[in-house]
Amino acid sequence: MKKYFPPSELIINDDGSVFHLHVKPEWLADKVILVGDPGRVALVASHFENKECEVESREFRTITGSYKGKRITVVSTGIGCDNIDIVLNELDALANIDFGTRQEKDTFRQLELVRIGTCGGLQPNTPVGTFICSEKSVGFDGLLNFYAGRNAVCDLPFERALVAHLGWTGNTCNPYPYVVAANEELVERIAQKDMVHGVTISPGGFFGPQGRELRIPLADPKQNEKIEAFEYQGFKITNFEMESSALAGLSKLMGHKATTVCMVIADRLNKGTNTGYKNTIDTLIKTVLDRI
Repeated sequence: MKKYFPPSELIINDDGSVFHLHVKPEWLADKVILVGDPGRVALVASHFENKECEVESREFRTITGSYKGKRITVVSTGIGCDNIDIVLNELDALANIDFGTRQEKDTFRQLELVRIGTCGGLQPNTPVGTFICSEKSVGFDGLLNFYAGRNAVCDLPFERALVAHLGWTGNTCNPYPYVVAANEELVERIAQKDMVHGVTISPGGFFGPQGRELRIPLADPKQNEKIEAFEYQGFKITNFEMESSALAGLSKLMGHKATTVCMVIADRLNKGTNTGYKNTIDTLIKTVLDRI
């Protein structure tokens, strides 16, 4: 018997659109680009030959159109893994749940999702301006720990090595990290030879969780030094950003293909930054559009 999704669990608006995104099932393309900033949706869509739909609700803005014959949907998520939880679940519902019967569709529809964002570089080979494709993502946000099957999609030995290195073993105050590999074929296609294949940490915040200290002292002032020094089976942690772990983890649990590509705008190693990155990121956008 098919699972039924009641109105309290899957909220559908009166116009037939999904609750937060306000997107209808027929508006969703198989290829999806995710961006954090709602303003960046228009920048991505400026390269489309045509637009089928455009809708905005809260921080979630969506445009579906065509680029070089490919049907693509671009969606803004806002900041943080909690928003990715909303966006990914609603996109998957649009693709794989019949809104009329509230039951799962007979045929699974796989989405291809690429997040385009900005990040802070943590290694000598990730200075400002570097493009990083997240081969692996590390979640300090805890989100995936609420889903069944979490261990089956995660690199458990990597997690244990990182916890031991950070000194978090037995400390219940720290979030237990999860480590998820992005879709290998998608990483190779998007990153090719001109992006760094990286390991990305998604913390639960922008300041303290990423080792930034303003007026509140940090619980562990050496946290970033430990992260920069960590190495496991040849992998080093390359960057901080705030969404890739939830995207990689939820996509893998749902059966979708996903990865994240970011441009480094803050060199955390040398304390430098570039706030005038908005023109440069268009190069990354066009690269992803060509390769998705």
